[in-house]
Amino acid sequence: MTASDSRTHASHQEPGLLAPGIARFTPDEVDPASLPRSLAFERPWPRCGPVPADWAVVPTFTQVSGAWQALIDPGDGTSFYGTGEVAGPLLRNGFVTEVWAKQPFRIDEDGTPVANYDERSPSLYQAHPWILAVRSDGSAFGVLADTTYRLRIDLRAGIELRCESPFPVVVIDAQSPQSVLRRLAALCGTMPLPPRWTLGYHQCRFSYYPDARVREIADGFRERRIPCDGIWIDIHYMDAYKVFTFDSEGFPDPSATNDYLHRRGFRSVWILDPAVKVEDGYSVYEEGVAGGHFLRDAQGVEHRQWTWPGEAAFPDFTRPETRRWWSELTVEFLRHGMDGIWVDLNEPSPILPHGAELPENLQHLGGEEIAPGSHGQYHNVYGMLMSKSTFDAMLACRPDRRPFVLTRSSYLGGQRYAATWTGDNVSNWEHLEWSVPMVLNLGLSGQPNSGPDIGGFAGTPTPELFAHWIAVGSFLPFCRTHNALHGNQEPWSFGAEVEEIARTALLRRYRLLPYLYTLFHEAATTGLPVARPLFFADPCDLGLRAEQRAFLLGADLRVEPAVRDPLDTPLARPQGVWRPFALLGEDPEQPAPHPRLSLRAGSMIPLGPAAQTVDEVFDGSITLLASFDEDGRATGRLYEDAGDGFGYCEGDYRLTTYEARRRGAQIALRVVQVEGSRGTRHPHPKVLAL
Repeated sequence: MTASDSRTHASHQEPGLLAPGIARFTPDEVDPASLPRSLAFERPWPRCGPVPADWAVVPTFTQVSGAWQALIDPGDGTSFYGTGEVAGPLLRNGFVTEVWAKQPFRIDEDGTPVANYDERSPSLYQAHPWILAVRSDGSAFGVLADTTYRLRIDLRAGIELRCESPFPVVVIDAQSPQSVLRRLAALCGTMPLPPRWTLGYHQCRFSYYPDARVREIADGFRERRIPCDGIWIDIHYMDAYKVFTFDSEGFPDPSATNDYLHRRGFRSVWILDPAVKVEDGYSVYEEGVAGGHFLRDAQGVEHRQWTWPGEAAFPDFTRPETRRWWSELTVEFLRHGMDGIWVDLNEPSPILPHGAELPENLQHLGGEEIAPGSHGQYHNVYGMLMSKSTFDAMLACRPDRRPFVLTRSSYLGGQRYAATWTGDNVSNWEHLEWSVPMVLNLGLSGQPNSGPDIGGFAGTPTPELFAHWIAVGSFLPFCRTHNALHGNQEPWSFGAEVEEIARTALLRRYRLLPYLYTLFHEAATTGLPVARPLFFADPCDLGLRAEQRAFLLGADLRVEPAVRDPLDTPLARPQGVWRPFALLGEDPEQPAPHPRLSLRAGSMIPLGPAAQTVDEVFDGSITLLASFDEDGRATGRLYEDAGDGFGYCEGDYRLTTYEARRRGAQIALRVVQVEGSRGTRHPHPKVLAL
């Protein structure tokens, strides 16, 4: 190692100020050069100077019973959020979270272990060692425990972080929670702008089999004129669940299946699992053995556990050679015409015995920026590294198209490679109600593109439950129905009344797509979430801090779902004028199960036509819906690009800021600002006043 290399290595966790409002702290007893490089950060962040003497949030490091602990006094009246993927309420004060990616198991009433979660589950599929803290005056700070090891976040009395290994703490301090998230994005990166079709509705099941059933589902949407853009293919397409294979009877020609879906205006997303079946003659396994790609124990013996295909080995994604090998396999897979890839069971999770995990003493070999280490060190980033390998494969295979990867397991910073969902939820009212705060806390943890399995994955929803769920899910960033082998869960499966409710809910979403796409662009450039907690409307209003039934889309649209409230408490609402509005000509005071929508006075949002596909929406006209303030003024923005590809990175986009003025019965619209070089398809949009 050269002197220059040594200085670079020493500085990657050196304490000090990293940027304005961002400071890193390390235990005095620990040499910063001995600490692992951050895998949450998009790039290394060396210090730029000392921490100011008046810095408000300083952790105290101690050692307790062999563990490392960092304590932070947040001050009275501070509200906690974030901590990634957690079930239960939005407000995390009083909760303990174990940052450890895990397929949760709970014991059912009859003693059966069930692979799903409830509010008592200390950890779920993703790992976000992050807390967003909002003070009583509306200012905020964020705390990042920059470690991939198992971490305990205790928010019962201040902030207590505990880990078996020493770790740095990064503190972000700002005047608002929005500013904290922007600075978090500067450190950890933003999500790439997804292909536009992914903003539509998606239909999935474990599993649609055989391929004739896939075509039947696609035809069902078009015949019933229910909007849909994605059909998802789960593991039953594989030959005996062996990854990168196809069942010769059920899916003899996957290219033809994808061609059929494309002709009907659908895109397809196919699943890949990380575990590789141990089988002589199976080329993927034999290549993995020859390339040294599988995890081994301390004695160098290949580790195997039981998954869907049976006894299986697990790729070591810390190795750059293994990631390249996986990418090459994925490139060949994609030549059949898949539009997206869904990576699952990548915590990683064996299937049997229930609740099994990979031993923490397995050895990861690492390479390049990742040092060798144990599975205990790299377990939490396994899913993110698999997502990265899959993302890279999609770029290599189709350099002119934006990748779309959905992952079940991820880590802080994983938004750089994949969207996510809230895992194997349950068809009950509690899980419906948790859908909103779970998505909100993921957004407050740097992951803006997420959503639940609409209707619930485990169990079968009642018609009433499904109707409420799809009405709410239609306004969350990622919109997908997915269920296990318990019954049909397509929108028409619950009778004519629920089918019409689902159709209306999805048509409402599709009308909002120009606004949603504008918000996705904002998330991709700033790190602000698409779906935001209501307190973002006024961080100083303490009455909004715990509201988790209602939420915001962007800064201007309030969504009030018709979900149950066991305490029968009224919804908290921000101050100011918020006007209810309709999207399909219905009564603005939309009856249950549809959420009530309101637009902030002074704002204006773009709407498209009610259409069957995303492409149809963006081929149609744009209407600007304006809610004028007391001075008769409303402003809003519209983002436009090709919908796919990377031309927008070279300036081929248009971000237009509009201002509308109302004087009497007359409305005048003008363009205030234009970014980008792309021309607009909507030079004279119609303005509709509330």
